[in-house]
Amino acid sequence: MKDAHRFEAAAAGPGGGAVFAAWERFVRGEDQVPGVRPLVAISWHRCREQYRVDPHLSAAPVAAVERRHTPEHDVVFAELGFRAAAVAQEMACLPGIVTVTDAGGRVLAEWGDPATLARATELNLAPWFCWSECAVGTNGIGTALDAHGPVLISGAEHWCRAFHDWVGAGIAVRDVVTGEPIGSLNLSCWRGRLPPSAGGWLANAVAIAQRALKRRARDSGAELVAAYTQAGAHSSAPLAAVDTAGKAVIADDTASVLMGVPASTPAVDATLRWNPGLPELIGAARQASKQAAHNPDWVGSTQIFTHLADEPTAISIRPVFSFSHLIGHLVSFGVSDGAQLPQAEAPARPRVPPRRVIGMRDNRMVLLGLPEVSFAESEGNDVWLSTEQGRLRAASPSLDKLDTELAEAGFLRVHRRYVVNLSRIREIERGHKGELRLVMDDGANAMVPVSRRNAPAVRRALSI
Repeated sequence: MKDAHRFEAAAAGPGGGAVFAAWERFVRGEDQVPGVRPLVAISWHRCREQYRVDPHLSAAPVAAVERRHTPEHDVVFAELGFRAAAVAQEMACLPGIVTVTDAGGRVLAEWGDPATLARATELNLAPWFCWSECAVGTNGIGTALDAHGPVLISGAEHWCRAFHDWVGAGIAVRDVVTGEPIGSLNLSCWRGRLPPSAGGWLANAVAIAQRALKRRARDSGAELVAAYTQAGAHSSAPLAAVDTAGKAVIADDTASVLMGVPASTPAVDATLRWNPGLPELIGAARQASKQAAHNPDWVGSTQIFTHLADEPTAISIRPVFSFSHLIGHLVSFGVSDGAQLPQAEAPARPRVPPRRVIGMRDNRMVLLGLPEVSFAESEGNDVWLSTEQGRLRAASPSLDKLDTELAEAGFLRVHRRYVVNLSRIREIERGHKGELRLVMDDGANAMVPVSRRNAPAVRRALSI
């Protein structure tokens, strides 16, 4: 309900002419956008700096690649289609349409007022066209796929001038295991207003669509625990079971220490998952999922850094299936059975290092030059930036995401809770057991710990 309340507040009006004036300035290259909601301002920043979307684009492009869906995702799309068709009848009195998209923003189907459908077609708001943020900038569909909860984009808040006569509201359906978007449900109207109840309706529709995913996650968790128990009876190697996203479902005492997750003997509720905070393990699990999709008998091995070692540890990964459907993997530590896991694929498009980091002060977006940021710290569900303007909450939703964005811009992950600006390290302190701590040049001489597994990377980066 909290998301729905935020949606209703935004529906009261985004500022009209003031927002358009801010849009004009931002498109010309200025950074100050007073009167623009933080959600929108951050999206504009992505569109201009990262995606390089032409704000004068007149229509959406054709979706480049058709995405393949799992049977569970097909069930979600069927449910979304049913909900969309039902609400289209309720919106008959409004000049509105309802659309369902996949995770890439490709429109799969739409329903609604014939006149509005015709207008939407002129902009390619129609099946087989792409409405992701990287394709058409800020809009109800694409921005919802990058956010959590209902999103409303109204008038001049759209990145492309051609869409300023539209109001769009969307919400993403996310996989309950990976957190990645599966698709979205969206309401759009031309030169009108969506009712304040639209946000609540979207949230309820998505909650219903995700019930099948939650049931499947519970069942697959129980099956992974059973596979773990059976394998553990025939092996003495440290063992863990992870889902397809690399999150731990269950681990024995030794594996739990290596992964930094709770030990589960006996097994706890199979619906619980833990993030091990080991990017290499998560990447290996995802690569293993791709291999297993082509060859169910595949078993692989690779080496990863764990939380207690300066050197990489060998692991073996064995996929676990349920009725021919991949549900996760068994990970054995200190074992090198199976084919060598391929290296992660290069990204489809070259990543452009950001020029700025975005911080939040109350409802105001603060654009920070990279030299202004000393370090980032994960605290609970938030990421905080130590900056020359004080301690600010980062716009980035996770430290992992921020680390990825800044990896090629002189920042380094030194601890599961810290990413530091290498140019802002003033001193290095060695403990009596060889552990490292970084003294930061941030006015307060903050001390940032270096974990044992990250120490070699720090020494290489600082040439010590």
